[in-house]
Amino acid sequence: MQHDEVIWQVIRHNHCSFMAKTQTQNFCRNEYNVTGLCNRSSCPLANSRYATIREHEGILYLYMKSIERAHMPNKLWERVKLPRNYEKALETIDKFLQYWPKFLVHKNKQRLTKMTQYLIRRRKLALKVREKVMTMPTKQRKREARREAKAEIAAVLDRAIERELIERLQSGTYGDIYNFPVKEYEKVLEMEEMQAASEEEDNAEEEPEPEVEYVEDYEMEEDDMEDFVVASADDEDDMDQDTEDVNMVGAVKTKKSRTESGSAQRKVDTDNFKTKLKRKTRPYVEVEYEDAAQQEVAYN
Repeated sequence: MQHDEVIWQVIRHNHCSFMAKTQTQNFCRNEYNVTGLCNRSSCPLANSRYATIREHEGILYLYMKSIERAHMPNKLWERVKLPRNYEKALETIDKFLQYWPKFLVHKNKQRLTKMTQYLIRRRKLALKVREKVMTMPTKQRKREARREAKAEIAAVLDRAIERELIERLQSGTYGDIYNFPVKEYEKVLEMEEMQAASEEEDNAEEEPEPEVEYVEDYEMEEDDMEDFVVASADDEDDMDQDTEDVNMVGAVKTKKSRTESGSAQRKVDTDNFKTKLKRKTRPYVEVEYEDAAQQEVAYN
């Protein structure tokens, strides 16, 4: 079933899809080749017991193949993850390849050293900031420009459709029955709801808060103060006149008690005075007349 010498004779002298021939020597493109050379000891197909190292996303793994798993292609290779520390990785290789041929152990250590070095260089280059040259073909730029123009035309058409939908909804052109596209119809409804909500928020924000003002206890203008002073002066004159009248009444009473002669005349005087007191006090008004005739008419 598994004969390494027969496989190598077929690969070497007939055909091998992984072989790359040059003028000096032949190379192997197989991913599991530990040296990259096309020879009997390095061929992963013609050796039933084989080991190599591969890298996946910056992590190194040790791959091992044995004749016992040759009948299970899905489990042909056994993989062991190697630590990032170089010395510990060498110890792991010595541990798992303890009884393997010295040639494979030596070549795997060489491959580990080489891959560790290029991983270190790759990490250093990733930290450096370098300019990246991007090519933009003419055909690609023209194609993108045409697509942008078409997209702008389509956007203008969509906006025109939306405006027409809004006008029809607001005017009720076809009554209550509409056969509009569902997506555009829902989009228009959402826009109207958002607009109404924004208007409510604007109205709420526009309402000013009540301002607090501080004023004096009693405010009075100059004209009011002048009227108040004139009125108070008139009241004082009326009060003085009233007191004089009261004194006159007292004098009349005393005279009436002393002498009874002329009582009728005194009584008339007191009655006339009382009628004067009963009259309502009026403010003092000064009127200027141009002619003496008008003044006489006014007094009469």
